Amino acid sequence: MTERHARPMGAQEGDGDRLPPARFAYDRHTWKEIAHLLANLPVSLIGFVYVVTVLFTGFWLTVTVVGFPLLAAGLTGARLLGRMERARARKLLGVRVEEPSRLPGGGTGFLPWLWMRVKDPVGWRTVLYDFIRLPWGILTFVITLTSLFVLWPVLPFIARALANADRAMVRGLLSPSDELERRIAELESDRGVVVDTANADLRRIERDLHDGAQARLVNLAMGLGLAKEKLLEDPDSAAEMVAEAHGEVKLALQELRDLARGIHPAVLTDRGLDAALSAVASRCTVPVKVTVDLASRPAAAIEGIAYFTVSELLQNISKHSAAKTASVEVWRATDRLLIQVEDDGRGGARLDGGSGMQGLADRLDAVDGLFVIDSPQGGPTVVTAELPWRDRAAGKG
Repeated sequence: MTERHARPMGAQEGDGDRLPPARFAYDRHTWKEIAHLLANLPVSLIGFVYVVTVLFTGFWLTVTVVGFPLLAAGLTGARLLGRMERARARKLLGVRVEEPSRLPGGGTGFLPWLWMRVKDPVGWRTVLYDFIRLPWGILTFVITLTSLFVLWPVLPFIARALANADRAMVRGLLSPSDELERRIAELESDRGVVVDTANADLRRIERDLHDGAQARLVNLAMGLGLAKEKLLEDPDSAAEMVAEAHGEVKLALQELRDLARGIHPAVLTDRGLDAALSAVASRCTVPVKVTVDLASRPAAAIEGIAYFTVSELLQNISKHSAAKTASVEVWRATDRLLIQVEDDGRGGARLDGGSGMQGLADRLDAVDGLFVIDSPQGGPTVVTAELPWRDRAAGKG
């Protein structure tokens, strides 16, 4: 069983809008096309009036203070008109067009906000769409209404031809800016994943501090307080309490070291992936062979993600795989950092198996990485991870 975790690119244009061929008999698709063509006149009239009155007024007033804000507001409204037109085409013409990404909200200052909306390509394409639609709306309304009474036997073919022209206009002017818009949407999604992952890590650290080292230090303080009270009355008991407190101190220090290692291990910062992964492998319950073939160290962020990816995978091997041996290989291929973790366990690992694989895949996906699982029932399991290679800044690491 092989699973790939790759970012969805969205349905291609044309998917889901395959229509039955036009025929003399009227069906629901034909009636929807006729309704769309008849509605073209009032809808295009509204759009044309909006463009002329709001946007052209704002354009001619750009020599004044209010011109650019009015133009920005007009383009924002044009986006709403485009959304309604996409919804109408989706409902009546079966055209599946992705919604363009939203413009960033406030918080960047008024002038950047204003400039971003004035140069908005989605708004300007909607303006062009509404501007050229009035003559087309009049033409389609007249032809469809006339054919409905005079040429009704062949109206399905006429409606299909006119509707196909409408579909082309919607796809050409109201669809997102292909790869750029899609990339923006992906980055917005990745930003949400990164924020969620960071929040989860902070909650984990807070929980570990509260339930582990903090509770142990509280007990230590109470024990030392009791020992202080008994120091003169019962020196032997006080000495035992101090000895117990000394043991608590050692345990608290160990827990703090483990917590610090979970945040970012010192060995990774000082000596790189080879030493850090060897240290992780030594704590695995399965013998692990580590091979790191890197002529130089990647950027600290990439190095950290690679370390935690291998660490999580080795923990899964210890807990779930029932393996006898495992191996870790890390190498660079042009502009990618590749990681392969293999074990001879029972197999059956999946992204949705509840072992944290999905979280790893999301974390790699957020930095343009790739996560692939090949884990048939009965094993072996091979997990391959790819990360973009970024050079470490000079003088660091």
